[in-house]
Amino acid sequence: MPFQIIWSESAARQLAKLDRGVAKRIFDKVEGLRDEPFRQVRRLTGLPYFRLRVGDFRVFVEVNQSDLLVLVLKVGHRESIYE
Repeated sequence: MPFQIIWSESAARQLAKLDRGVAKRIFDKVEGLRDEPFRQVRRLTGLPYFRLRVGDFRVFVEVNQSDLLVLVLKVGHRESIYE
């Protein structure tokens, strides 16, 4: 059973601000989380969230295994997303 992907309002806005090619790569990579999200993400130290790498960009997600949900929380460049 595939996971459902939900974009938070802020993550959708952050994605829309990016260059179209970069945004498409990020969107496609996030869509790839539907089948096996834990294969591509790593847990953030000290936080209940996970990180997905897409080149120089990072996507913070929350994975709810019981409801089969992946919530996209934040999208940004690796230099500024951890602030």
